[in-house]
Amino acid sequence: MAHPARDLTTTASAHSDGGQLMLARQLRERLRPRLAELDGLPAEQWAARLGRLLDTAIDDLGADALEHGRALPAAPLIAAAKAQAIRLLTPAGGLQLLLDDPQITNIFANGADQVWVRRTDGSKAQAPPVAASDAELIETIRLLAAGREGAGEERRWDFAQPRLSLQLPGGARLFAVQALAQRPSLSIRRHQLLRVSLDDLVARGAMSVPLARLLAAVVAARRNVVIAGGTDTGKTTLLRAMARAIPARERIITIEDTYELGLDGDPDHPDCVALQAREPNLEGRGAVDQAELVRWALRMAPDRVIVGEARGSEVLPLLNAMSQGNDGSLATIHASSSGQAITRLMTYAAQAPERLSFESTAMLTAGAVHFIVHLAFAPDGTRVVSSVREVLHADGRDVYTNEVYAPGPDRRAVAAAPLRAATAADLVAAGMDPAVLDTTGRW
Repeated sequence: MAHPARDLTTTASAHSDGGQLMLARQLRERLRPRLAELDGLPAEQWAARLGRLLDTAIDDLGADALEHGRALPAAPLIAAAKAQAIRLLTPAGGLQLLLDDPQITNIFANGADQVWVRRTDGSKAQAPPVAASDAELIETIRLLAAGREGAGEERRWDFAQPRLSLQLPGGARLFAVQALAQRPSLSIRRHQLLRVSLDDLVARGAMSVPLARLLAAVVAARRNVVIAGGTDTGKTTLLRAMARAIPARERIITIEDTYELGLDGDPDHPDCVALQAREPNLEGRGAVDQAELVRWALRMAPDRVIVGEARGSEVLPLLNAMSQGNDGSLATIHASSSGQAITRLMTYAAQAPERLSFESTAMLTAGAVHFIVHLAFAPDGTRVVSSVREVLHADGRDVYTNEVYAPGPDRRAVAAAPLRAATAADLVAAGMDPAVLDTTGRW
């Protein structure tokens, strides 16, 4: 193994960003065994103590260099490497300050210095660089991918596996890409509402009180629901809110590509198992996709199966599960309207290895899904429920639905048509106040 002084001297002669990063890595590795000393310290004390430890490490490396007759690194290089080492030793590097800001919901980095954030009020602004160089940004993301500092499961992120999707400590979701663009890029989504109820969403203007009562009754009556919408419209948040209405005694199995729902950590759901898809290892083995996880979940005696995002071959086993007794299941899907969600489900099911015909997928979809709930953005930027469809039946290649709530002038859902009498009766039997319906059966 190379002597630390030799590494330091070699690095000292390289005044490039790469040389600075190499020295920062050496300092980081020297401090790793002592990081436990910082556990539990307040933020200011943590930073001060870390700075002192780094100064000691720098002095030790310098003493080794002098002892062996080698030149010391230049002072500017040492100062820059120390600052970089601090960022590398922080759980998420230079991203940590942005992650600690409760007003930030999304972080986008197109390279280390082109950084943008979106805030809770919907505004978007440029933020300071999150790393001194693209190389440092890649290093930070790799450390997160390796599960450093409790950042979750280890995942590869390299030239052979250039995309990365993982959950950060605190529940934020990171997606990063390298090697396929001129600069590394990342997107981080932070969920503000990890424990949320339908009443909370009413208070935020996402839906009306009658609509919230309808959705609560849909859950209580064990109807299968697919939540649809575009990117960042609040699908996961609504799924959490609806899941909050599931009785605590029920056994829930959640299936996700990347952990995001967090229901297994919710005290309201003491009997919940969270499953996550797994990518292949370096030898190309060990992959487990969501379709396989749905099949496994059915062997775990679930009362309900929840799929965080259905977007591929897992749709077919999910529809089979919904139509074979696992009523009350929930899933989300990307779609621009509640009507398109039906088409997406059928298309994904038809693309599964079983290669069902559209007639078969239409029949399966109509027999499995009871309601489609669609979310959108209101003109003021508020995430709102814009449409609710009751699925009726299939005829040939078509699935017929009844849009009981349709988008109003501001895209918020307004009453549009009555439920089927049998459906309304089932929801009332499940606890919905019949006063929600007027004498015509409309909302």
